Amino acid sequence: MQVYGLWPIVISLFLNVQIFAQQNIASNASPASSRLQADARKASESAKDLVLRGTLTHADNQTYRKVPFTVPSGTGRITVELSYTGKEDGVVLNLGIWDTERFRGWGGGKRGPITISETDATPSYLSGAIPAGTWTLLLGIPYLPENVTAQYTARVQFDEPPAFSPAVRTGAGWYRGDLHMHDAHSDGTCESRNGKNVSCPLFKTLESAAARGLDFVAITDHNTISQYNDLRELAPYFDNMLLMHGREITTYQGHANVYGTDRFIDFRIGSPEVANMNALLRQVRDAKAIISINHPAHQSGHHCLGCGWTPPDFDPGLIQAVEVVNGGNPAGIPFWQQLLNRGFHIAGIGGSDNHNPIAFPPPGPGSIGYPTTVIYARELSEDAIIDGIRAGHVFVDLEGSRDRRLEMTGHSGSATAMMGDALKVRAGEEIPFNVHIAHAVGARLEIIQDGAVRDDLATSIGSEDESHTFIVRADANHHWIRANVRAADGKLLLIGNPIYFEF
Repeated sequence: MQVYGLWPIVISLFLNVQIFAQQNIASNASPASSRLQADARKASESAKDLVLRGTLTHADNQTYRKVPFTVPSGTGRITVELSYTGKEDGVVLNLGIWDTERFRGWGGGKRGPITISETDATPSYLSGAIPAGTWTLLLGIPYLPENVTAQYTARVQFDEPPAFSPAVRTGAGWYRGDLHMHDAHSDGTCESRNGKNVSCPLFKTLESAAARGLDFVAITDHNTISQYNDLRELAPYFDNMLLMHGREITTYQGHANVYGTDRFIDFRIGSPEVANMNALLRQVRDAKAIISINHPAHQSGHHCLGCGWTPPDFDPGLIQAVEVVNGGNPAGIPFWQQLLNRGFHIAGIGGSDNHNPIAFPPPGPGSIGYPTTVIYARELSEDAIIDGIRAGHVFVDLEGSRDRRLEMTGHSGSATAMMGDALKVRAGEEIPFNVHIAHAVGARLEIIQDGAVRDDLATSIGSEDESHTFIVRADANHHWIRANVRAADGKLLLIGNPIYFEF
């Protein structure tokens, strides 16, 4: 006990020596090195979300200021936003970044925040691994006039969300997009300016999506995330359309789209790293992303290995969505409805699976936005769209119109449920449903309960905007109810998601 009692004295002596040494160094340091030490101290005050501040005068004109900061171990993304005073007096600051070993880029006088991660970076900066240790902001001071003092503030954030842009549009509503497309980063092709078949630049896909008037898109190249760097560059130009993180995980047992993460998802099922499909699905869950089974009814074979969904055993509770329509083909509906009948609440979505934005001009199966997935979201942002898919607040517009609408609500007492929601009911209760259909004149409303069409509830649609009400009596069992809209020839036009009965 006496030995442990000496530790406070030893620690106190050590701290006093350290303080004396720092004071001695500071008293003999040059003004420039003092400023550097002050910047370094400020940079190390917090291991997360740093705020670096400093003062510049005319003495700094046409020089460079190094501002070091510490990047913690495990950091996946760095975001820096520089602001400074004196602009009204003509002050100009430039910004560059060094990591622990190499130069990562020079943005010059670019405005706005910059971001660097392993997968993507703001144009003029290099993406790549984020090593822990001392990084450096390099401030260039091309012009700072006499008798002017400038204060700079650099806000450094670690592990920021991966969105390519903030919310494109605020306000809740129905947003229309395409969740399955390919470009040069996988097997997307198109004709070059000289008529040759070449890997098709990502820009052409986004250009076609914008021309279709889509609100959001996900570029889902096979297993890769290399497209993210290009999307980072293109997002400011396509600023009226949300660009989402997506990829198509291609395995020998099935294909699936992942949305909402820039983390690598290991697709090597059967390897020591990924024992089975459930191990892959858990990677997606751990990344806080969502996954959708693609074209589950396709046939697998040498012509399209893994295109059908064939894992011998998988947990549907790890799945958030099923692509019920691929291109113009709604063959995924039976697979989806089997999962619904097993009690899983899984959203039905669609995707064009476009591989050539030029050879398949809209409208038509395989063209961008054919089908369109329409999602009710609190705003047009990546997080909100993903939350809308998780919730099942979705309908699929098979022909990719710009204005067709299918909404359904169910009511029990004071509770209201929309598509994707669960409605608590009592046995014997009569549950009123309301379906709103727009721009589908001449079509028919079809109601499906637990996978079976309710012929007694079929209704013709006679105007551009109308609503229909029907009653379903609850019993003591769980059920789900959803709606379709079919053309007069029986062709599906709109596919709705279910409302679930719970007790």
